[in-house]
Parts: sequence; structure tokens; C-alpha cells
Amino acid sequence: MTKFLLALHVLAAIVAVGPVTVAASMFPPAVRRAHEEATGVGTVRLLHRICRAYAAIGIAVPVLGVATGAAMGVLGDAWLTASMALTAAAAGVLAAFVLPRQGELLDELTGQGSVERRGTVQLAMFTGVFNLLWATVTVLMIVRPGSTTGA
Repeated sequence: MTKFLLALHVLAAIVAVGPVTVAASMFPPAVRRAHEEATGVGTVRLLHRICRAYAAIGIAVPVLGVATGAAMGVLGDAWLTASMALTAAAAGVLAAFVLPRQGELLDELTGQGSVERRGTVQLAMFTGVFNLLWATVTVLMIVRPGSTTGA
């Protein structure tokens, strides 16, 4: 059962977090391009929809992670506690900064057609923080410092 849960957890991370990471990273330049060329709003809208949808699906990642950790008996391990804290931080950055700012930029782009570069740069920074948090979680999941469960 542990291997099955671990496989589901890894698949959920790939399928849910991967698209959010890529689409969120593509969003700021897509907004700048759409603003400069006065086209491409559909692309920006699609990237925002991908981020929202896969963020919702991404809830499965920590749920399956906790189930896997419980099955492996490692819920109290420091590497897993740190991973859970960083996952919560990444979710917080996504929910509080990335998705709302994407929505604001999309509204600006479709409403008045004017978008300040500062807004896209700020969004790129928040997206970078989100991506860095997930990269750190991924490394912790692989390296598992101090783990006694193997590899």
C-alpha cells in the first residue's frame, strides 16, 4: 500500500504542480506581450485558468503525501515536517499572491488595456518564490536528510 500511495503522490505532484509552475512562469511575459501587441489575451486567460484549475487539483499532493508519510511511519521526521511547512508556504504564496495578481493583471489587460510593467515584474517575483519553494520540497523528498527509511 505504501508504494501505491507514494506513486499516487508523485504522480499528483507531476500532474498538478508541474502545470501550475510552468503556466505561472509563462504568465508575466504573456501579459507583457499581449499588452505590447494588443493581442494574445486568450493566451493570458488560458494560463490563468490552468493555474487556478491545477492549483485546486494540487490539493491532492499534500493529502497523498500525508497518507504516504503515515504509511511509512515518518510523519515526525524533520525532513517531512520541513517539506510540509514549505508546501504550506508555497500554497500560501500561490493563493495569496500569484493567483490574485494574475486575476488583477488579466482584468487590467481586458478592461483598460493598460498594464504596468511593475505589476508583471512583481508577479514574476512571487512566481519565482513559489517555484523555489516547490523545488526545495522536491529536493527534500528525494534527499530526505536524516531519514532512516533508506535512500
